[in-house]
Amino acid sequence: MAIKDTVKPTRSELLELKKRIKLSEKGYKLLRMKRDTLIMEFFKVLERARNIRTQLLAQYRLADRKISLAMSAEGVIRVKSAAFALRDKPDIRLQSRNVMGVVVPLIESKGIRKQVNERGYGIIGTSARIDEAARAYEELVETVIVAAEVETTIRKLLDEIDRTRRRVNALEFKVIPELKEAAAMIAFRLEELERENIFRLKRFKG
Repeated sequence: MAIKDTVKPTRSELLELKKRIKLSEKGYKLLRMKRDTLIMEFFKVLERARNIRTQLLAQYRLADRKISLAMSAEGVIRVKSAAFALRDKPDIRLQSRNVMGVVVPLIESKGIRKQVNERGYGIIGTSARIDEAARAYEELVETVIVAAEVETTIRKLLDEIDRTRRRVNALEFKVIPELKEAAAMIAFRLEELERENIFRLKRFKG
């Protein structure tokens, strides 16, 4: 049911509608500003995501090549033994930041990239190939964490942009036009009533 079908042709109703129109137009401007800001932020994060994806693919290929070389030179058992020797887990902290009302993740990590003597497998008994493979995978994990933050941010921004766009469109193409139509109808009806009253007064005086 349209707004014009639910309002009464009174001056108080007209004043109330004018207030609602002003409020809706103000909300429309704010939402449009929010939508535009979110879109700008999205494109900034998107560019970062493209760079991260390129870096991630390159690091994955490097790490895969390094581990294959280590397994060929040292054997699968020795490489797996070196991998299981690690005892210290990395410290990953999940925080957040606010972008125009959208809460996006902020992931901080420590202790992923380690020195040779911090990996637990001992320097003697392993080769430089295992060290190189370990370093390659440490760098890959660091990039995976950054990629997770960026990808999640992109999804959240897209969802909020879509929600805001729908609200902007609803105000622009439905709510505000219907309010204005209802206000115009009431104003027209009030003018008719005013003319009828004047006509009756003239007839009465005559």
